[in-house]
Order: sequence, then structure tokens, then C-alpha cells
Amino acid sequence: MGYVDSTGYLLGQQEAYMAASNTPEHKDSLEQEDFLTILVAQLTHQDPLSPMEDTDMTAQLAQFSSLEQLTNINTNIKALSDSMEHSDLLNAVSFIGKEVKADGYNISLESGNASTIYYGFGEPVSGITMNIYDSDGAIVRTVELGSKESGSYQYVWDGKNEAGTVLPDGIYGVGILGKDKDGGGVLVQTEVSGVVDAVVNEDGTQYLRLKDGRYLNFLNVTEIVDPGTASAVDSETTAEEE
Repeated sequence: MGYVDSTGYLLGQQEAYMAASNTPEHKDSLEQEDFLTILVAQLTHQDPLSPMEDTDMTAQLAQFSSLEQLTNINTNIKALSDSMEHSDLLNAVSFIGKEVKADGYNISLESGNASTIYYGFGEPVSGITMNIYDSDGAIVRTVELGSKESGSYQYVWDGKNEAGTVLPDGIYGVGILGKDKDGGGVLVQTEVSGVVDAVVNEDGTQYLRLKDGRYLNFLNVTEIVDPGTASAVDSETTAEEE
């Protein structure tokens, strides 16, 4: 009795294995070879007296071919993009330990010493006002810079608020607004600088992390210098610095 049970069990296993091995695999979608097979079969059985009846099938095949080409192009573009991201990352790594200057609006304050703010004009600008913002966006200091001729300038904030109190260490924002010859408002592009400490890749964009914790977009870098060397931008002593 046990022999029958055992044989029956083994036969059951064998039958299940054979059934599984003989079961066709169903596809959820048609591939290019499937379309070509259908096309050949359709052309073979096509009525020569009604050649236009199969135009829908031919149009679908043309659409499939175009879709496949677009898919291949998209795949190649994605591969090229990934390669460029990797190349940008390797290029950005070479900036570590170097001092860079880049478009930006954030400055750092450490032990009362603020990083340098760079700004410039392509034409004379009057009524220039510089605002310093804390992390909450509140203005903590306003500096009047007067009028400037076209050129490049730099300014170092003393780290104090309007009451003359030295503010806590951290990252602050800066905004400069002036007036052109017609009296219209001009928002001035500023640049910041610092020594690169690390490179961060976020969503395909390379950021340079400075030693003071600020981040600069790799694409916004305008100048690279060795630490300790003089900047290419001429400095100016303002009334605030005197």
C-alpha cells in the first residue's frame, strides 16, 4: 500500500513537471519579429484583387518601426547623458582643495569673519543698496554703496547687524539692488568664493561643497584659483570698511 502511494506521489511530481515544461509562455506584447511574421503571412494570403485592404496593417507596422527607432534613440541619449554626468563628476573632483568663484547669493560668517561678496556692472549704476538676509529671509543689515562706474568690485561684510552686534556663525544671503541711468531698478548679479571640500551629485547635477558648508552649482563656477593667491577682481575699500 505504501509502494502505491509512493509511486503515485512520484508520478504526480513527474506529470506536474512535464505539464509545466510543455506549457507555452504567453507574451503580453508583440515584438518586431512577431509583426514581421504576421506581415509575411498576411502578404502570402492577400487577395491580389484587393491590395488595399491590408493598408491598416502596413500603417501599424510603420508606426511600430518608428516607435522602435525613437526608443533606440532615447536609450542612446540616456546612455550619453549618464556618460556626461560621470565626466562632469570627474571634472568636478579636480576642484577639491581649490578656491573657486561662482555665481551665487550665499555668504558664510565664521567667528565674525564673512566671506567676500563680488559684484559688477556693465554700465554706471547709482543708488546701490546691499541687503544681508538671515536663514529665515529677514533683513539683518542694509549697506548703502552709493554709485559705481562700470567695472568689478568686492565687499566684505563685518558680520554685524543694524545695532552693531556681531551675528551668530552661519550662512547668510545677499542681494544688491541699484538704479540705471533711467532710474529703473537693476538687480545686480553677485558672486561668492570659497575652498572646495567635496563634490556632491544630486539628481544628475554636480554641486561643489565648500569648507564652510555652502554649496555651489558646478556649472556656475567662473574662476578657479589656488588657495592663498590673489583674486583677479580688483578690491575696493568702501565707506563701510573704513
